[in-house]
Amino acid sequence: MDLRAACMAKYCPNDIIIPDPIPEFVQSAFYNILDGLELALEKDSVQCFLRLFAKSPNVMAWNLSITSDTLTCMVSHNALQCAKVVLQGKASRLHGLHANPNCMNPHGYFPIHGAAERFSVNMIKLLFRHGASANVRTVGDAVVQDLLPLHVAVENGCMHKYLEDNLLPMQYHPDYIYKLIHLLCLPEMKIFLDTVRPLAGKTDNLVHEIWNYIMNGKLVQATVLLLAAQKQIRKYDLFNTIMYHIFRKTSLISFGNGDNGEARKQMEEVFHLVNIISRAGEALDKYIQAHSEVSHTEVLEHVSTILKGFGFFPGGDCINVGNLRPYDCKVSVRGLHGKGNVDGTKDLTEMPYLHAAEQKHATLDWYQKRLACCK
Repeated sequence: MDLRAACMAKYCPNDIIIPDPIPEFVQSAFYNILDGLELALEKDSVQCFLRLFAKSPNVMAWNLSITSDTLTCMVSHNALQCAKVVLQGKASRLHGLHANPNCMNPHGYFPIHGAAERFSVNMIKLLFRHGASANVRTVGDAVVQDLLPLHVAVENGCMHKYLEDNLLPMQYHPDYIYKLIHLLCLPEMKIFLDTVRPLAGKTDNLVHEIWNYIMNGKLVQATVLLLAAQKQIRKYDLFNTIMYHIFRKTSLISFGNGDNGEARKQMEEVFHLVNIISRAGEALDKYIQAHSEVSHTEVLEHVSTILKGFGFFPGGDCINVGNLRPYDCKVSVRGLHGKGNVDGTKDLTEMPYLHAAEQKHATLDWYQKRLACCK
């Protein structure tokens, strides 16, 4: 029977499962072992995890599969080695069981949403290698509903202090667009673009997502997505499609009734933005990838040079370099770059966009609250 169960578990498909099928009594039991599991995951110790699993197999597994709660917790701790073991399901102590990356957890989101929220590029790539879908959406009252992993990465990236401090209020103006592009090319922004890039490459209807940001007046989000996903956009010649949408919208505005000058101005600036990325985007991306440890002044000057080389002429010194100060991260984001705190970003465990009810708390804090409720 054990051999038969192991064989069946080995061939369980990674189909998308909504909602989480795990019974409440299994979820309650899981929170009782959460402290011990977190200790193993903080070290990313496969042996410690497997020993704990052997003691509580009915808590971290159900119906021939590792529970979504278990995989979600690994993603929360960025425990890459442990996540790899449960996704592969080859360890003898797992008895053929493996985790399904496309199974929604009890909180209404998928493991890849958690990886996107933490900007863990390696975890995102690991989940993709084991069949994770980039087109799954959040469901439920505990999260902002109907979010793709791509939305989580883009929106959280746009909450960076550099963008918030230098781009308010929202404006449709060439200087605003140039300032936005300069800021996104700074070294501290690279991790956000690196996270969006693989998600965009696996997301269906990418033009639709870009156009939704444009139509909702989210110019910063649209720029992040255009800059990070330009390789995918070029591959399928989607810049022309986006331009067509802009021309069509502009025509509709021009033939509409009433004073549409402001709306037409917005479309003109969006066209200017898309034109910049379509022509200078590859050079900008190449510079971002090659210069991750240079001064802000040097980056801003070089980006201006690149833009001028393509016929775009940003205004004078529109960014106060003295105001570009990195955050003081209070916790170690282990595994993100492999060491220590990550300067220049928000505390990456405090990105709020995924969770509607917990705007100022990390997912780990949410786990702890759930544990208290179960007790």
